[in-house]
Amino acid sequence: MYKVSLFIAMGLLVISCGKKEQSGDDFSKPTTTEATTTADPASYDPNRGEGKYDKVDLGATLDQAMATEGEKVAGVKCTSCHKPTDEKLVGPGWHGVTSRHKPEWILNFITNPDPMINKDPKVQAQLEICLVRMPNQGLNDTEARNILEYMRKIDGVK
Repeated sequence: MYKVSLFIAMGLLVISCGKKEQSGDDFSKPTTTEATTTADPASYDPNRGEGKYDKVDLGATLDQAMATEGEKVAGVKCTSCHKPTDEKLVGPGWHGVTSRHKPEWILNFITNPDPMINKDPKVQAQLEICLVRMPNQGLNDTEARNILEYMRKIDGVK
């Protein structure tokens, strides 16, 4: 019985070590048809970005519960590439992001980055520095809003 199991395991090892084709997980290239389309640059709003968020009303003070939830989500989906400081990791650090961009822009970018990577001059300049396209993390509206609140906390909103 031992020899049969060993034979099967060796066979699977040989098969799995054969010639592999690329898996397609190259995050430096667009992953959707939408990402490869180009639009008239005049129709792109660099203050809002591109996406479903048109107007985001933030409270004058920080929603601590949302920021805490945002920190948890960021810990799972964001901190492998972004630091809460201004230091670059894979992507840029988050410190100061809420003073550089409007909330609509941030939410549109973190929920659907591909169209903005293709159209936004600031994002394209950042891509030249970081060399890696931000993958779409599949954030829902609540997760995205909580992450934005966490970013506000990083930037000192009380």
